[in-house]
This record gives sequence, C-alpha cells and structure tokens, in this order.
Amino acid sequence: MDATFDLLTLSLLPGLQPRTAAALRARASAAEVLAQPDAHGDLLSERARRDALGGAARRLAEAESERARRAGIAIVGLDDSGYPRLLREIADPPLVLYVKGSLSSRDDEATVAIVGSRAASPSGAALARAMARELAAAGATVVSGFARGIDTAAHRGALEGGGRTFAVLGSGLECVYPAENAPLVEQVVERGAVLSELPLTWGPRPGHFPRRNRIIAGLSRGVVVVEAQHKSGALITARLALDGGREVMAVPGHPSLPAAAGTNALIRDGARLVRDAADVALELGFEIRPVEAQPKPASVLLSRLRVDKPATLEELIDGSGRSVPELLAELTELELAQQVRRLPGPLYLRR
Repeated sequence: MDATFDLLTLSLLPGLQPRTAAALRARASAAEVLAQPDAHGDLLSERARRDALGGAARRLAEAESERARRAGIAIVGLDDSGYPRLLREIADPPLVLYVKGSLSSRDDEATVAIVGSRAASPSGAALARAMARELAAAGATVVSGFARGIDTAAHRGALEGGGRTFAVLGSGLECVYPAENAPLVEQVVERGAVLSELPLTWGPRPGHFPRRNRIIAGLSRGVVVVEAQHKSGALITARLALDGGREVMAVPGHPSLPAAAGTNALIRDGARLVRDAADVALELGFEIRPVEAQPKPASVLLSRLRVDKPATLEELIDGSGRSVPELLAELTELELAQQVRRLPGPLYLRR
C-alpha cells in the first residue's frame, strides 16, 4: 500500500493529535500501526483502533483521496520528497499536507512568516503589506495564516511584490476561512500554495489554529510579529518558532497601544526588533533590492494631495467613497514609500 495513503489513513483516525502522531511514528511506520493498532492502545482510543482494524479508516481515506483528486488538491506525505524540509524538522510535523498550488522550495530559500492581530490597525496592516511586498520582491517566500488583518495584508503584499506566498489555513481547503478571503485563494495558488493538515471539509475551530500556527512557524526560517495583544495567537507562533530554533522578530509599538503589548513583550524577552523589510532581511542574511511601491488606490489619493498646501483627513475623505481605515492605510503606505509627509493635525503633504 502507498506510504502516503497509509499516512493519510493514520491521520484520519478519530482523536489523533499531532503529538500522538509523532509518538506513534517514533515507534513504527504508519502501515505497521494500522496493521496492529491494539499494540498501541496507550496512544490510540478504542474507536481509533476499531476503525483501523475494521477498515473504516481506509474507506474514509479513499473517499478523501478521491475528493482531493477531483478538486485538484495534492496530498503530500511526510516521507514524500515534496514535503518541506524545514517543516519535517519540527517535533510534531503533520503526517500529510493538503496542498493547492506549488509548495516546492529550495533549501536555501528565505521563507519568512509575517503574522499578527486580526484586528489590525490601518498603520499595522500597511506596514505588514509593505514589508511583505519588499521581501517577496527580493525573492523571499512570505508565509502567513490567511486570517483577517495582518495575515491578509502580508499575503496581498507578497502578491504585489511579484513573489511567492504560502497561506496556511486553520480549516480544510474546501472550507476557506474567513469567507471574504475566498477570492484571494486563486491568486495565492498562482504564486505559491494554500495548504492545511486538516481534512478537506473541516471548518474552523478554536483548537485548529494552534495546530496551524506550528505549521507557519515550521515552514519559516524566521517569524515577524507586526501587531499582537497579550493573548494573541501570533505569540503562539512566535513561541513555536523559538522552540524550533527559528529567528523571532517583532515590530515595536507605543506602550499605550494594546496591539503593541505582545510585540513589545517579545522584544523585551529577546526577539529582534525590526522596523521594515530591510531589517528582516539583515536578520536572515539576504539582500533587499530597492523596489518602487505602486499601490493602486494610493495613486488616486496622490492626485488629491499638493506639495504646497496640506490637506486634512476630512478633506481627503470627502467625496473619496472610502472609509477612514482604508484611507489611513493608504496614507501610511505612501508615508512608508516617502511619497507623503504627515504634519501635526494631522495634515498631509505630497513630497
């Protein structure tokens, strides 16, 4: 029987968690565990042993394989040559990955995770987007979790930079979450991959996201946290990266801002302070090539700004058809690109 199919069957046993799967793999091959599940009764539940012996697990794996085939989704086993080397090195790597797109990468490729708050500030989202854009343009692969806020900004930035991005889901690939990101899936697939270790139709659950976070950390040479409150999932990703010997970096923020509490704590505890893509590249040992940022909405906004007369935020909003957060994000991107200068007030001038 095919080794990847055996791994898939093992992964689908009821109640199997990543650490349990790793413990089983340390004892025997997937085929051996499935052939003699009662020998591993300390790790497998009674139902899991019954499903393995009675053939229910294999029938489920056959149905899952066929569903993936029809959807154009590859199932990559832990022992396959296409399985990412860095991810294989973690303590509890996924037995299988469901992959849409191309997951292949060079061993020397810079893979950088950019993660942070779902409730990102406009400036935080703009910074993550600009950072990802420059890193991707320099040849790095940007990894993130496809969540709202910082994650989505990172994926979009990588696409704008013409580079690759890996989106790791906390749900199955046929149950994309959040739903508003569904149109982004095909764009990511064209330049990289959308992936998950969860069965295709599984929806998002709170327990799925820490599992997803270990994959994000495992795929990456370094993890950058842009914004995070004290109990943010991004901090779990950072801790897992640290445990795996990966570089952990964080963007500082004003101490009065809740979104800076987590990143400032990371820096206090030893994470590298980074301000932009150049700082990240320096930490990971590769070079950033200068690129010209060209955010499409910002070009319209630039035409409304003057070099000799500052404009208020209210003046820019008037008649623009944009929300305040959208406008602030665009203004921040223009500031980062040194095309706009912000004055007290706040007032904005074109440089």
